[in-house]
Amino acid sequence: MSESTPASQFHPALRTRACELFGVDYPIVQTGMGYVSDAKLTAATANAGGVGILSSGLLSYEELVKAIDDIKALTDKPFGVNVRADQPDVEKRIDLMGRTGVKVASFALAPKQPLIEKCKSLGMVVVPSIGARRHAEKVAAWGADAVVVQGGEGGGHTGSVPTSLLLPQVVDAVDIVVVGAGGYFDGRGLVSALAYGADAMAMGTRFMMTSDSPVSQAVKDVYLSKGVTDTVVTTEVDGVPQRVLNAGTVAQLEKTNFVTRLLRAGRNALAFQKISGIPIRDMLKEGLAMKKNQGLTWSQVVMAANAPMLYRAALLEGKTDMGVMATGQVVGLIDDVPSVEELITRIMREADETLNRLVPTS
Repeated sequence: MSESTPASQFHPALRTRACELFGVDYPIVQTGMGYVSDAKLTAATANAGGVGILSSGLLSYEELVKAIDDIKALTDKPFGVNVRADQPDVEKRIDLMGRTGVKVASFALAPKQPLIEKCKSLGMVVVPSIGARRHAEKVAAWGADAVVVQGGEGGGHTGSVPTSLLLPQVVDAVDIVVVGAGGYFDGRGLVSALAYGADAMAMGTRFMMTSDSPVSQAVKDVYLSKGVTDTVVTTEVDGVPQRVLNAGTVAQLEKTNFVTRLLRAGRNALAFQKISGIPIRDMLKEGLAMKKNQGLTWSQVVMAANAPMLYRAALLEGKTDMGVMATGQVVGLIDDVPSVEELITRIMREADETLNRLVPTS
């Protein structure tokens, strides 16, 4: 286990209420990314002083148990787990998180009020991700402790409003801890997020592009070769807009017709069921929950079966010509693959230098 640089060595503005809420040294959050945010990356972030978040949406319950055990063997620092509110066994997962001392319950889609209350009753900090002011207002009223506000620059599922507009809009609307996401990769970004009134910044692509990430160097090399204009927002992966690299099968997906897309999605669903071992009954329950809670059409629900296999092909199996790679536009500003500890230390030093240049402490 590594030791992070004492927070007292940095500008006092970098010690925010997010640090107090999450119990960490620095206002930096590593987001939960499927096939990327594993036990090693989560623990490395925690040990480096940030908020590490394990992605569990594609894990079985048994895999989640093991992943939490693995994290706890690697760190004694607080960490979080990202869960899907529409999973059939979500309450069982929340109970597990409470028993094992998980600090942060992270949600990609806002959970209903009873689930928020359950998490809080087990001593967890509840942090949904949102993409609109009205969503932030809703979860704040339901008792959420913080929100991750992702602007349109961000990777994966994303909206159209840029972080520079969405973040101040949300900050002005709620009084809970706000974490900015979308377009961040360095200390200057952290200072800008704080200037907008946020309490921390979150990063996905930048953490994926570290040596502690499970993604192979071959895949990272593809990301390193891309510029800020080499992403596309598509609905062809799972029926919902998401930002991905303009590489791999994206161009092919954009050209296929409706029937071909549905047939491919059906095959992918069966393949994922075979790999994951998740009962088809549970997959159908998840589909029904997605249709009800997210307002999806049946074709979008079927399309959602594409995502796990397409991401697995690229990120886990390294088949960059066959899979799909989520990324934020910030990919064009990333030119190295440091360790998580090196990255967080660099960000904090850059933020400290920026703040001292703008607002000297002496």
